[in-house]
Amino acid sequence: MPFDPTPSDPRSWLFTTPQGLYCAPGDFHIDPAWAVKRAVVTHGHGDHARAGHGATLATRETIEIMKVRFGEELGVTQGVRYGETVGIGDVDVRLVPAGHILGSAQIVLDWRGARIVVSGDFKRRRDPTCPAFEPVTCDVFITEATFALPVFRHPPDSYEIGRLLQSIKTFPERCHLVGVYALGKCQRVIRLLREAGYDGRIWLHGALVSLCDLYKREGIDLGDIAPVGEMGRNPKDDLFGRDVFKGAIVLCPPGALADRWSRRFPDPLPVAASGWMRVRARARQRGAELPLVISDHADWDELRRTVRDVQAPKLWVTHGREDALVHQARSMGVEAEALHVAGREEEGA
Repeated sequence: MPFDPTPSDPRSWLFTTPQGLYCAPGDFHIDPAWAVKRAVVTHGHGDHARAGHGATLATRETIEIMKVRFGEELGVTQGVRYGETVGIGDVDVRLVPAGHILGSAQIVLDWRGARIVVSGDFKRRRDPTCPAFEPVTCDVFITEATFALPVFRHPPDSYEIGRLLQSIKTFPERCHLVGVYALGKCQRVIRLLREAGYDGRIWLHGALVSLCDLYKREGIDLGDIAPVGEMGRNPKDDLFGRDVFKGAIVLCPPGALADRWSRRFPDPLPVAASGWMRVRARARQRGAELPLVISDHADWDELRRTVRDVQAPKLWVTHGREDALVHQARSMGVEAEALHVAGREEEGA
């Protein structure tokens, strides 16, 4: 571990530890994989936000998400607004939008004239459920690389949602079961459907309800949504409510697509919404009859654009396809290298 951090040497004051990325002059970790004394959290997905820290700083929305997910296990929390600067030790910490999900933020660290930006998970395209990514010029940019291969060029969201709506018209007797991550992807798909003109009821697996309720409390209009469990409470419903679900859209966790739970629906058509649906093997693995390429992460073109926009002479690449992006950045005149941080997964892809 470095003992003499200096601003001109970024690896002397921000480096990896077994717990995760550690900022020495501020004595805090960013998105730590294990419980630590002080954590700064980029967003609410479980591979970045964990319970048990002594103190947690994040956007107000991320703190609310963590309360829903972890209850009373959070310890001391501090929710801040985008753009607000907080001093931690000798470091000025500022959170700016990352465009990933509600409350997601990049962490801007300013220390003695040096600046490092930690992207967390991010995307560059518009998302009706959260503020857009804001590029921040810096000395070092630490970027995710989930989809850092040229094959990953995500189509427009409107095109993929149009494919879903066309399938409903083509198969009006079938229930469309859409596998989505509970946080971010679920609410985004609902909003995209509303913007495309779909105003019917959207049914939810019980595991998706609490976070949708949070999004509604945060002022995001999801329209007519209801838990699948409400069907059958009306005496006029048939035993399983199967007629009601004909031609309906039901959102569920990806794992529920092939679960016994799905058998209650009439001739269910499994749909999966993820950036990984670009890969046919992944679509087959999910059992998706209709794979939709809708991702909450930057694709290859967005990653390259971001490298240009932040104008950082140094790029550290983490959790994903590091080698390809490192090679690309070097070809663009950027000093790039992989930064291996433990505990990163694919939640919200």
